Amino acid sequence: MAAAALLSSCGNKQDASCVNIGKSNAKLDSDLMTPEVLWQMGRVSDIQVSPDGQEVLYGVSYYSVPENKGNRDLFVASCDGSQVRQLTQTPQSEQSATWSADGKKIYFLSAASGSMQLWEMTAEGKGRRQLTHYDKDIEAYAFSPDGQRLLFVAQVKYGQTAQDLYPDLDKASGRVINDLMYKHWDEWVESIPHPFVADFKEGKLENIHDLLEGEPYESPMKPFGGIEQLAWSPDSKVVAYTCRKKTGLDYAVSTNSDIYLCYVEEDFRTENLTQGMGGYDTNPLFSHSGRYIAFSSMARDGYESDKNRLMVYDSETKSMTDYTASFDQEASSLAWSADDSRIYFTSVWHGRTHVYELSLASGDIRQITQGVYDFDNALPAADCLVGLRHSMSRPNEVVRIDPASGEMTVITHENDDIFAQLATGRVEERWVETTDHKQMLVWVIYPPHFDPAKKYPALLFCEGGPQSPVSQFWSYRWNFQLMAAQGYIIVAPNRRGLPGFGQEWLEQISGDYGGQNMKDYLSAIDAVSAEPYVDEDHLGCVGASYGGFSVYWLAGNHDKRFKAFIAHSGIFNLEQQYVETEGMWFVNWDLGGAYWDKGNAVAQRSFANSPHRFVDKWDTPILCIHGEKDFRILASQGMAAFDAAKLRGLDAQLLVFPDENHWILKPQNAILWQRTYFAWLDKYLK
Repeated sequence: MAAAALLSSCGNKQDASCVNIGKSNAKLDSDLMTPEVLWQMGRVSDIQVSPDGQEVLYGVSYYSVPENKGNRDLFVASCDGSQVRQLTQTPQSEQSATWSADGKKIYFLSAASGSMQLWEMTAEGKGRRQLTHYDKDIEAYAFSPDGQRLLFVAQVKYGQTAQDLYPDLDKASGRVINDLMYKHWDEWVESIPHPFVADFKEGKLENIHDLLEGEPYESPMKPFGGIEQLAWSPDSKVVAYTCRKKTGLDYAVSTNSDIYLCYVEEDFRTENLTQGMGGYDTNPLFSHSGRYIAFSSMARDGYESDKNRLMVYDSETKSMTDYTASFDQEASSLAWSADDSRIYFTSVWHGRTHVYELSLASGDIRQITQGVYDFDNALPAADCLVGLRHSMSRPNEVVRIDPASGEMTVITHENDDIFAQLATGRVEERWVETTDHKQMLVWVIYPPHFDPAKKYPALLFCEGGPQSPVSQFWSYRWNFQLMAAQGYIIVAPNRRGLPGFGQEWLEQISGDYGGQNMKDYLSAIDAVSAEPYVDEDHLGCVGASYGGFSVYWLAGNHDKRFKAFIAHSGIFNLEQQYVETEGMWFVNWDLGGAYWDKGNAVAQRSFANSPHRFVDKWDTPILCIHGEKDFRILASQGMAAFDAAKLRGLDAQLLVFPDENHWILKPQNAILWQRTYFAWLDKYLK
């Protein structure tokens, strides 16, 4: 969703700046990956299986560095892999494409008219026509199964502006703030998303009703929620929606969202399906018969990284079942089988995210796919599953999966022409003993054309989250193959606090930010740097978010192991972070509470391990990177770290992006990021 903001939205077809950005057809001068090559790759996303199960609809985003923007086109592939055809080739970007119930039409969102509206075309890509003319952007949508109504998401005003308070101050820019959550992720909260239901007749929206009329709550939930947080019942009479019905301070300290059922034909009567369930309840999904509702659920309020359980509500027995109670893994991206007997989902285990199958009758869970991959999801098709698969070595492609054997066939080949010209580095799975005598999975990525007789500088990669897996992810910024192609060995440990190794391993990090997980980092780099092909005198340490915190902490506690540090969007001062961040549930859970609570032993241990307390031991050059629109970890953290390093007399550099948030999304900013990143490493490690 964040990347979608970069895509071209040419509202005026006559606009000379409206450039049709498409496939690059890159001809490379070298077989080594560069930042520029990375941005020439097509990015495959959002698969939708046709009603007959024979075809899959998907989008590919292309980017232009000179234009500093992107464009997204739509494609259809046969599920047997025999045919791929491009449906759109416009400068306007087609988003959120879905099939009509009969498979004859394709709906999508486009801003070609000047605002984001719903459009349609034939399944062959012909007869493009605008359907809605709503007075605001339509951000997401879902047709009712009977095709008579449209569920859509649009923004509604939230709070009061200076002009609301004092109409005569029409040029005043100040904000009068009285409660928390006045900012969220990368925006000042002046509007929130609401779900609307309207009758849909001959392309017109009639009888539009806001399901949260007069309520100051958001649905779907910011910052990343989309249409997956809402769902129609098969009989088109009920809308299930996800909502955290809290505001201000209550919102800031809680993760307690619920699934609500809104009865459209009963004057929009609403009931709370998950009343009394404490944590995140999200992404409701009706079974085809309508009897069951599957959804994702976390048990504990305030813990945003709690285990994501697979829950099923049975409307006949009025019972709720946790099908993952004895499954020490998370469950995501749920999909019902055609006969409602099974649920397919993805789950991470030992650094790989694979496709699993739950039998509703027996409760048994079976892993379907194998291999060194990550799957985004898997959807049932006519006689197979169709999923999005990637790895540390290749970006997303659409894959056909045999649900019985797990055998896979790649359907799309979006970037084969580029990878045919590239050499990639070997990805090795290594298990390292930690200081408390446990086994830790560490991914080691070697440079292309690796020669064990040579010595290479190495980089310790510190993961963010802090509870995000170091699985087979493909990143367009923290790209391991790109780093390796510059001549570095990459060391990426699944340290304490990461999912895929059981709840005990995951939860150890909470309240222990400067503890065992930091020892895990050092165990990983020490084990790999002992190899004869690693230049142990030229080691670097890099990371973002919690990984940036890790870099700042290790800068004062590394015993001269490293010769260069890079921290992106990292936490430097935990006390500062506690009162700056907008998601108080996060710092309350992970740090244990407020720094002024002197009787709270966990909190006091956390704040005693704040990186800024170890600046007196900083002795190594450091690059600090931050976006000024990052409201989760404010840019003041990176600036303070840079200032501290300079005051210590160290060589330091600061890269600040006024128009970026927690990520770096714009193509030219991303290229600047990569060039600055590698120039800093090369200066000290080569």
